[in-house]
Amino acid sequence: MADQPPVRMGLYLQDKHPIDYEIEMVRYAEERGFAEIWQADTRLARDCVVMMSALLANTSRIRIGSGVLPIYTRNPAVIAASWSTMWELAGLTPDGGSRVMLGLGAWWEPIAGRVGAGRRKPLTAMRENIEAIRALFTMDEVSYEGEFVHLDRVRLDVAYGGGLGPQPRDIPIYLGATGPKMLELSGEICDGPVLNYVVSTDYIRSAVERVAAGAARAGRTIDDVDRPELLVCALSDDDPDEAMLIGKSLVAYYLGTEPHIREASGADPELVERVQEIVGWPATEADYRRAAHLIPDDLTRSLMAVGTTAECREAVAAYVDAGVTCPILYPIMDDIRPVIDGFAGWTP
Repeated sequence: MADQPPVRMGLYLQDKHPIDYEIEMVRYAEERGFAEIWQADTRLARDCVVMMSALLANTSRIRIGSGVLPIYTRNPAVIAASWSTMWELAGLTPDGGSRVMLGLGAWWEPIAGRVGAGRRKPLTAMRENIEAIRALFTMDEVSYEGEFVHLDRVRLDVAYGGGLGPQPRDIPIYLGATGPKMLELSGEICDGPVLNYVVSTDYIRSAVERVAAGAARAGRTIDDVDRPELLVCALSDDDPDEAMLIGKSLVAYYLGTEPHIREASGADPELVERVQEIVGWPATEADYRRAAHLIPDDLTRSLMAVGTTAECREAVAAYVDAGVTCPILYPIMDDIRPVIDGFAGWTP
């Protein structure tokens, strides 16, 4: 409706595009009124801390978060120091808020095991990391004795802190959650989840219920919890058929390689088996394209925004209706600009 404010919009960047082009597009997204950017830290592609720092240095207003940083790759004190540094680098938003956001995740197999990161008791490990990092952001001295996190009289060592000084770092913490227990934890102790992509609106509705259950444990309601979601966007008004094929390629990749997304997608197990015969980990882009022809159109449309601008808007509106507070669009076409133009100032 005309009297409704535009939807808060974000972009998700992985490693699809050259870095200099991504920096250019983030500047353009900021000009067009996008609210935030979420930078992936996935596979062994691009490090989110490096990329976030580059994006923060090249912008002045837009908020930038990690989507998401695996907790098994860094000590929580080092994570807190990294985000404190980026908080200082970024400066504050016009209303005095943090321009940086911390999204944490528990990684996934097979990559975690192949690099020797044992994902033992991820729920416990995640809770301990979030509690310890949030305490460190207060700039007070912290001691924490958990099963995974051990801090002995530790504080962020900010002797000078530039113009911002040693004030508390009020940095929002999000949890990249897919399963029900992680979703509940995000509602209980975080600013919100980063809801996953390649999932249906039915999944989103059930996920929001789990987030609400966690929020209730902390005396909060679902309205107190932010609910951004990564949302694949394969958009082309010139060649929507190619957009569909590219969308199918990505579906094939996730069905073949990432168990948590595969389960959440609701895809037919027989289809998954056929895809896995072609796509393993690691796989090539040619493998994804070959497997794409196995993916039905209707499955692809149920898991992402694909097709023309109008079709993509309709799909994104359905995710907002399901409970998403900020669609974080992941443009998988070569040209990001049409996605930004199609959703700048957009109201369903």
